[in-house]
Amino acid sequence: MFAKHLIILPLLVPMLAALLQLLPWGERAQQHRRTIGIVAATLNLGLALWLFAVAQDEIIVYALGSWQAPFGIVLVADKLATLMVLLTAVLALPVLVFACHGEDSLGSHFQALYQFQILGIMGAFLTGDLFNLFVFFEVLLISSYALLMHGGGKTKLRATLHYVVLNLTGSAIFLISLGVLYGITGTLNMADMAGKVAALTGDEAVIARAGGLLLFIVFALKAALLPLYFWLPQAYASTTGTVAALFAIMTKVGIYAIIRVYTMIFGPDAGVAAQLGQDWLWWLGLATILMGALGILGSRDLRLVIAYLVLVSVGTMLTTLSMGHSDAISALLFYLVHSTLVTAALFLLADLIAEQRGKTASRIVKGRRMAQHNLLAAMFFVAALTVIGIPPLSGFVSKLFILEAARTGAQVAFLWPLILGATFLMMIALSRAGSRMFWHTLDGKANDVSHPRWQHGSTVALLVGAVALTVFANDVSAYMEATATQLTTPTEYISAVLGNGGTDE
Repeated sequence: MFAKHLIILPLLVPMLAALLQLLPWGERAQQHRRTIGIVAATLNLGLALWLFAVAQDEIIVYALGSWQAPFGIVLVADKLATLMVLLTAVLALPVLVFACHGEDSLGSHFQALYQFQILGIMGAFLTGDLFNLFVFFEVLLISSYALLMHGGGKTKLRATLHYVVLNLTGSAIFLISLGVLYGITGTLNMADMAGKVAALTGDEAVIARAGGLLLFIVFALKAALLPLYFWLPQAYASTTGTVAALFAIMTKVGIYAIIRVYTMIFGPDAGVAAQLGQDWLWWLGLATILMGALGILGSRDLRLVIAYLVLVSVGTMLTTLSMGHSDAISALLFYLVHSTLVTAALFLLADLIAEQRGKTASRIVKGRRMAQHNLLAAMFFVAALTVIGIPPLSGFVSKLFILEAARTGAQVAFLWPLILGATFLMMIALSRAGSRMFWHTLDGKANDVSHPRWQHGSTVALLVGAVALTVFANDVSAYMEATATQLTTPTEYISAVLGNGGTDE
């Protein structure tokens, strides 16, 4: 019974670590903050692995303060939630190790903000009600505002201003949608709301649909779905590599929210509000893939190319989700893990390349040979092959699953050409970037700026994670199928939350 109380630790660990890091530590303050951060990230990885293992056999429900659902706050760890928590922990540790070699000293309180960001992300994955989803959204957003500005500069300020204005608007719409749904259903617990929405008829059902569509707009903004994507490329391209790498999981919070809410509350059994936004998701997802692919081809900076790669991944996942069946959701989840790891690795790698190239930085033009030229070239080559989807790497496996999930003639006719076309444009853009940066270099002495092994190791660790998806593709695919089945038949989740109410605090 005591083990179930551990579900709250992935939230308490980063919160307590951040509070400790805000304390004055004297002359060696930064070193102490780094130590606290690494210990917290390592501990959270262990906790995430434990949650992941336990959730194989049961859904863990924790009622804070002994207030049972639907009246109290509950944390719920099912297969999807624990998968996302584990992915966040796997990403957070190597990215933090990378940052601890100097980048965290570019601005104030990076270490504490990093931990608050992890708190917000993990809380969003584990919460069982919509209001606390809003609260954790705000925690991660407030942290992200400061992290985007880390290091300063006019470009960062402009990108951050756009990001802040859009997300403040999104937060206001989120609150309005919660008010609408609470007024109609009398609850914000997701499991309880699923039953209440399904029973609505007449005008009440129409109002619930309106509230659900407002939620869709909010989550689409967080996920960067077209036409609400325009904040992402400049924000991700202008910030530091470590922040952009951590933000590789940020858009996945919006995608997670869409999966969770629109399979449970507005799923096929939701009556009048069933399959809300499904048709829109298909067309907007396809358009997002197209715009992202064109952005990749037109970019002249490596960081911007990677930002548009994130956009393509968003469109791919949400288009796949719109198909609605469990095979599509399984393929989406496999692709989600792949894209998060490889784009995070690319953002870190772009930082290494930019610093070692000097004035040309990450621009896709001829530049000086780098101090660790061959090592960075090899890492870029592996990352590029993985994100493009060259067989047998994880990009190929995940895209193959997605293409196989297209069942109808219309789905095949639209999805196959767009996915394959976007892959071809990725190949052109990344080949151009690789040849300009690593092959066609200027004559003369190589740049003398180099980086420590820990930063290379952090980048390699993320690439190894992406490659491991290929090696263990059958096992990973089996887990994703089980997760998709649990999502498309949410009765187990609902009965776990409302039936036993969880454990006491």
